[in-house]
Amino acid sequence: PTLWAASSQVQFWAPLPCPSSLLSSERGNAHNGSYVDFTMTRSFGLTYDYRCPFARLVHDHVVEGLRAGADWNVTFLPFCLGQAHVEEGQPDIWDTPEMDSGLEALQLSISIRDNQHDKFIDFHQAMFNHRHNGGGNLRDHNTLERIMSENGVDAAAAFADVATGRVLEVVKKEHEQYVRSHQVWGTPTFIVDEKSVFV
Repeated sequence: PTLWAASSQVQFWAPLPCPSSLLSSERGNAHNGSYVDFTMTRSFGLTYDYRCPFARLVHDHVVEGLRAGADWNVTFLPFCLGQAHVEEGQPDIWDTPEMDSGLEALQLSISIRDNQHDKFIDFHQAMFNHRHNGGGNLRDHNTLERIMSENGVDAAAAFADVATGRVLEVVKKEHEQYVRSHQVWGTPTFIVDEKSVFV
């Protein structure tokens, strides 16, 4: 079998040889000469915007890994592609959120992440599938409500949370925080400690 681990600089994801000792709870020697403990919980952040097809592919693998019992502590981080493409001198998308085609869906997901976290990954994967399996609309309230309801989400509570403006502030804060601290510019980006890698 092949195991995957980040390089020491977190520049890429690389396969590691899997000697029989790793199939027990032993430590294995990574390709760069350092040890990788495959028994410890791995913590990382991962950015997303439902419009990004590359984010869909990566998040699908991460969600399936979590469902299969992977010992990962994942923080799903909102990244608004609309804001990333604002031209210099133009107003931030935070000032006109209704103009962005994906920002409401992103806000709903963060409300669910924060307040209905046990429903998040099912909704999260369903939203990516909706968008990329059939070019689904991310702004239609009836569609968004249906996807939430099908995945056990209290849709009324999520819409009400977004309506307060709280979630927009969370999305803005997290987006801008990682742009500054890790030079994040797109999705999907893995964040591990002080390092980041765009995939």
